Amino acid sequence: MLADKTVGVRICPLCEATCGLLFELDGRTVTSVTSNPDDVFSAGHSCAKGLGLARLENDPDVIRTPLIRDGDGFREATWDEAFAEIGRRLPPIIAADPNSCAVYSGNPAAHHLDPSLYAHPLIAAIGTRNVYSPASIDTLPKNYANMLLYGTGLGMPVPDIDHTSYLLILGSNPLVSNGSTITAPGIGKRLDALRARGGTLVVVDPARTRTAEIADRHLAIRPGTDAFFLLALVSVIAAEGLAAPGRLSEYTDGIDDVLRLAEPFTPEAVAGICGLDADEIRRVAREFAAADAAVAHSRMGSCTQEFGSIANWTIEVLNVVTGNLDRPGGAMFPVPPAGGPTTWPANPKAPRVFDRWRSRVRGMPEAMGEIPAVCFAEEILTPGPGQVRGLITISGNPARSLPNSRAVEAALADLDFMVCIDGYLNETTRHADVILPPPPLTTRGHHDLAITHFQVRNVARYSAPLLEPGPGQMPEWQILLRLTAIVRGEPDRPVAELDDEVAATATRRAARLAGRDLDDVVRATGDRTGPERLLDLRLRSGPYGDRFGAGPGGLTLELLERNPNGVDYGPLEPRVPEVLRTPNGRIDLAPIELVADLSRLRDALEQPVPDLVLINRRQRRGMNSWLHNALPQPDSGQCTLFMSPVDAAARDLVDGDTVRVTSKTASIVAELHVTDSMRQGVVSLPHGWGHDGAGLRTTRSAAAPGANVNALVDDMVVEPLTGTPIFNGFAVDVARIESVPA
Repeated sequence: MLADKTVGVRICPLCEATCGLLFELDGRTVTSVTSNPDDVFSAGHSCAKGLGLARLENDPDVIRTPLIRDGDGFREATWDEAFAEIGRRLPPIIAADPNSCAVYSGNPAAHHLDPSLYAHPLIAAIGTRNVYSPASIDTLPKNYANMLLYGTGLGMPVPDIDHTSYLLILGSNPLVSNGSTITAPGIGKRLDALRARGGTLVVVDPARTRTAEIADRHLAIRPGTDAFFLLALVSVIAAEGLAAPGRLSEYTDGIDDVLRLAEPFTPEAVAGICGLDADEIRRVAREFAAADAAVAHSRMGSCTQEFGSIANWTIEVLNVVTGNLDRPGGAMFPVPPAGGPTTWPANPKAPRVFDRWRSRVRGMPEAMGEIPAVCFAEEILTPGPGQVRGLITISGNPARSLPNSRAVEAALADLDFMVCIDGYLNETTRHADVILPPPPLTTRGHHDLAITHFQVRNVARYSAPLLEPGPGQMPEWQILLRLTAIVRGEPDRPVAELDDEVAATATRRAARLAGRDLDDVVRATGDRTGPERLLDLRLRSGPYGDRFGAGPGGLTLELLERNPNGVDYGPLEPRVPEVLRTPNGRIDLAPIELVADLSRLRDALEQPVPDLVLINRRQRRGMNSWLHNALPQPDSGQCTLFMSPVDAAARDLVDGDTVRVTSKTASIVAELHVTDSMRQGVVSLPHGWGHDGAGLRTTRSAAAPGANVNALVDDMVVEPLTGTPIFNGFAVDVARIESVPA
């Protein structure tokens, strides 16, 4: 290696796998990215996305300088000019009504320390309830079910995949997505190990995904019917006396109630609507109950459907009634090293973080501090008190991530003022008035605060910045604090003073958690500032922390800096009952909200099945919409509509046809791919495409824009308990078109 090149350790921030990487730098340029064989968690694994991070860092289309709107385009500006424009136009909107300014935070923000720690002070300074994120178009039914059963929507049990003997997966394709609400780098190797030790993998999915291809059994279920299938499993367990909750009985209410409620959903009763054989459903139930250690896991496919909350509730019911919650090889609760709802002291009087307020237009319930994202467009387009007129986005592309894209883009164009913290001029930011670019990954420290709640092994890791910000670059936490100062009417307030304010609140909390005097905590954190100071406070007051010197050898940020490959705290261990955060400290297996929704499920048994429905799909090199420009995508077949040979023949369609896909909401054009990987009556398109229209600065993705599946999704049809849109299992028509307009 040349003398002027260096190698630094990083944790990949792209998805929940959090693989360890090695960045090779030549000066400030990332010249290569390889997997880190010494990482305590990923042990040398990385996917194509992580290995392609050099292309993202070096993408010539990435915005490096603030942009201010100038007519129909943008001009480059200094940071002071950009903040001056924001200071001139944003405060009057907030002064008229704080709720008239919305904040949308995208998936990338959830994986970075800066927005994780500094977006909330900005939101609090604005005083708005119009806060949105992808959570409500993704995991919300899972969060909701876990909150009702265990008391927190974030600290949910995950499959102890390394020790189970029977893994049942629904609505997930982890060999492509790398796992989700399950942080398990190298999940392919983990699944191979499961089968090598004689275990069983069962995948329930309408498509024969890459994960389904390696499964011992693939059940090609009809989309949107996971809840029926899962209740049938519980029905068999109830009817055949297979329930064996064991020690969980001591901490659980409602076991007999849910077994009785499931009885009518026999395999024979649901086989037709699920499109599965009743004997096969019964076989899975018996095998699951008989396994030495079994675990059921569901993900986005089970959340973004008509009965998402019931499906995710019944996953937990299945694990509990078979005694597979909170035992090795079952579903277990990780210990996040920086602390979280499952490690902080229980507060029986704490209000539930669902439905504390409602959206202005449709009256949709708040969830974990956010309004369902299906309300985004209508809150902007509907006149009246509280109408959203200003917007701040943080690494999000709602124009391609949210349902009914036509309405979302109309809403973005209707705003009075919009600020985007983003590195791309994309389908959303082209509507902005000011774009503030975050700095490169190499200048950021990294610890995934949220994702550590889903780790399949208890580890602590931190990536220190490899470089200081370069000329013209501003750390994202400073960008957020500058915006906070503007909103508070203190545009000239030094960032350091604002940072000290944020840290003072965090210091008081850390002192309470660690049982230490405030002065001891202040002395222990030394001269740190910014996100590193806040992270150190959380690590030292967390479950493995040194309690600011009172527990020598305990976890600190300095310890992780000295151990860049991570510190291993061992396999998951039982945590019930101390992990529970329900008001009475017990598991409520039959919450009234979910029990009441069973009547809607029973009614659906009598409803006709659509002739053709659409589902989403994951892609190995894609990450929603924001990697398409940086990472090389296949030239053909990337955005094709998958359809079974039977469905294609019935419509006189052949592979390669150009087809029009039409839903209640819109029509889009796509290339057809006929494949036996799809079950009859189901078609599939990937998420995040549709890179078209004027004003984009995404050269590669705009040259191959693809089809925008979210344009087809109806933002008015939602799962009623959580407001989650139905991305999977909605009716469409498909027909050949002879020519495509230029």
